[in-house]
Amino acid sequence: MGHLKLHIPGPVEINERTWKAFCTPMIGHRSKDFQNLYAKVQPQLQELLATKQLVFLSTSSAWGMMEGALRNLCVKKVLNCMCGAFSDKWFDVAKRCGKEAEALKVDWGSPILPEQVDEKLASGEFDALTLVHNETSTGVMNPLADIAKLKKNYPDVMFIVDTVSSMTAVPTKFDELGIDLMLAGTQKAFALPPGMAVFVCSESAMKRAETLSDRGYYFDLLEFQKNAEKSMTPSTPSISHVYALSSKLDEFFEEGLEARYARHAKLSQMTRDWATNHEFKLFPEAGFESQTLTCLSNGAREGGKVVDVPELQSLMKQQGIQIDGGYGKIKGTTFRLSSMGDETEETMKHLYEVLDWALGQLES
Repeated sequence: MGHLKLHIPGPVEINERTWKAFCTPMIGHRSKDFQNLYAKVQPQLQELLATKQLVFLSTSSAWGMMEGALRNLCVKKVLNCMCGAFSDKWFDVAKRCGKEAEALKVDWGSPILPEQVDEKLASGEFDALTLVHNETSTGVMNPLADIAKLKKNYPDVMFIVDTVSSMTAVPTKFDELGIDLMLAGTQKAFALPPGMAVFVCSESAMKRAETLSDRGYYFDLLEFQKNAEKSMTPSTPSISHVYALSSKLDEFFEEGLEARYARHAKLSQMTRDWATNHEFKLFPEAGFESQTLTCLSNGAREGGKVVDVPELQSLMKQQGIQIDGGYGKIKGTTFRLSSMGDETEETMKHLYEVLDWALGQLES
C-alpha cells in the first residue's frame, strides 16, 4: 500500500516544501551557521506566540517538556486539570516525578471551567497547575483565556499549559495570557515531523526554577535560557527540525496568522457540519469544540448514529486515507477527524467525499 493521507490527530500531513527543508544538508550544531538559523526563527516564534520572552526548542516530544515543567516549577503540590486521556496522563507523570499531585477531574467530553480551578486554588495548597488547552482524545478545547485570568489572583502558582494541538491554529498570545510555561509538539498544528517541542517561559517561571536544585539537566529551564541567549540549544538539536521549522514559519507569515486562524476555524466548522448532517452527535459539550480536530460520538454521548468504526477505518484506508478510531476508554465509541496544519477546503471536501462513500458501503 502506498502513502496514506493522514487525517488523524497527529502526526499530520507534511507538505513537500517542509520535507525539502527537513532534508537540508547538516551543519555543525555549535557553528555560526546554526546560530544564524536559530537567530532567524527566534523573532518569528516570538511574533507567533506574541511574546517578548525567548522561545526555546527541545529535541524531544512535548511530553519531555511536560515532565520538565513539573521538575522545574513544582515544589509544593500540583493541581492537574483532567478532562481526557492526555490531561489525565499528566497526573500520572507528576506522581512518577515524585511530586505531590491532586486531580481536578471532569467527565470526558466536558471542559475544565475557571470556577472549578478557582475553587481548588483558593485552598492555598498548590504552587503549580497543569492544563491541556486542546484535549485531543475528546475534541474539547478548554477556555484557556478565562482560566488564565485567574493567574492574577494566584501569582505564586505556576500555570503550565499544553497547547500541543492548538499552537499555530488558534491565537496563543503568551504575554497577554500571563501564564508561566506554554509548550507544543511539532507534529500537530505545526505540520512538522514529530520529534521537537517548542516552549516559552515567564520570568516568574525562571525565578522559580532557580530555587530548585533537582531540576535535572536535559530539561533544565536555566540551561535553555542561557543557551538561547546565544542562539544555541543546551544539547545537540535535531537540526533537520529547525530547518523545517524555519520554512514552516515562513509559510505561516506568508499566509498571515489571522488568515491561518480563520482557516482552521472554518475547516473545523465544516467538519462539524458534515458530522451533524450525517446524524452523528459531537462528543464535546456544545461551545467547547476543538478548532483543530473533530471528535464524533459513535453512541458514546447521547446516542446518535452508530457505525462499525474499525470497518469504516478499513474502507477509508482502501481509498488512501487514515482516520482515527477513538482513543483510550472511548475507542470505537468515538472517532476523530483532523483538520489541522496544511489542510484546505479542497482537501477536507475530499475527506468528506470518501467518508460518504465509506458510509454508503457500510449501509449497503
